[in-house]
Amino acid sequence: MTAATSSHTAGPLSNVADTAAPPFDSRSLRDVLGTFVTGVTVVTTLDEGGTPYGLTANSFSSVSLDPPLVLWSQALSAPSHPVFRAAERFAINILSADQVNISNRFARGADRKFEGIAVRAGLAGLPLLEGCAAYLECRKVTSYPGGDHAVFLGRVERFERTPRPPLVFGGGRYLVAEPHDLGTFSIDLGIASLARVQAVRMASAAITRLATDLDETLGLGVWGNQGPTIVRWEPARAPVSPNLRTGLVLPICTSATGICFAAHLPGELTDTLVRRELMAAPENGSIFEAAVAAARWSGVARLVATPDFSDMYGVSIDALSVPVFDRTGTIALTLTAIGHAGRLDASPSGRLVTSLAGCAESLSTRLGYVRPQYSGDQR
Repeated sequence: MTAATSSHTAGPLSNVADTAAPPFDSRSLRDVLGTFVTGVTVVTTLDEGGTPYGLTANSFSSVSLDPPLVLWSQALSAPSHPVFRAAERFAINILSADQVNISNRFARGADRKFEGIAVRAGLAGLPLLEGCAAYLECRKVTSYPGGDHAVFLGRVERFERTPRPPLVFGGGRYLVAEPHDLGTFSIDLGIASLARVQAVRMASAAITRLATDLDETLGLGVWGNQGPTIVRWEPARAPVSPNLRTGLVLPICTSATGICFAAHLPGELTDTLVRRELMAAPENGSIFEAAVAAARWSGVARLVATPDFSDMYGVSIDALSVPVFDRTGTIALTLTAIGHAGRLDASPSGRLVTSLAGCAESLSTRLGYVRPQYSGDQR
């Protein structure tokens, strides 16, 4: 027994436990912690006289759902620390992506942080900054010492979420939060190249904003191994169908997305699919050819009362689709709007068409596409 005990205490674990941790500087630790990407908040409160105070913090975290608890931490050296230590309530303003200036303002120790900023009153008069992604109004439960910081624990009494995307911070800089919902699906589609994935991410962020602005259901399409494929949907407040499915492969001849690809892709990529579909439904041939010609001329593929959605989702829809080009002039993506038949504004000068086309043009430019310029008669 004694020998066994002696053997155990002399083992590798004992050596590890006895080894002193190497020294490090706080700046290096801060850099490592900065690799953990967070949202950005402004925490606000009132002093006893009703004067508003606020500071930028990304130390915010959820703690519990039942009861609803959150926490955040503040440096003991912060000028506003005595106010927050004494306050009974605080509000967490989760900043939106376009509030970098608000974050920078409240990160400074200057006075008059609230000057010129739209603010509304929350519970007990707590200052809520207009334009945020979300709000949590809290009653302070307690605070704990945490080295050179104090950790505040609060119980959520009221919360609000808005459609605005959140501001993100990591690695010492502001970032843009973009959904990553492709996963292994991107490999199955044959779109796993870095350039294509970057284009999809860029376009995903764009249609999220556009769908909110237009209140229309928008889809992001790519040319996959099986043809036109929707890799993202952004539904309107009243979506066309609750069952819009990512990964939906659309027909090339009877969908606006398919017609858009057919109008701009080389024939060797599309001809096999076109022939297969028209062999099954030859009556669609003339309609398809006219739609492709119109899409090439106008830049917008239009399809009225798309039958395939009726079969899949039990609704008849109208659809518009516009191309996004990469730096080589190749169609990389499509932006597609769908709506119940007869209710989608397909007029060339309407807000939907001009906004969709403008978004596609902006994305094309960001991908390096330069539209060819007509030079006129050179004789």
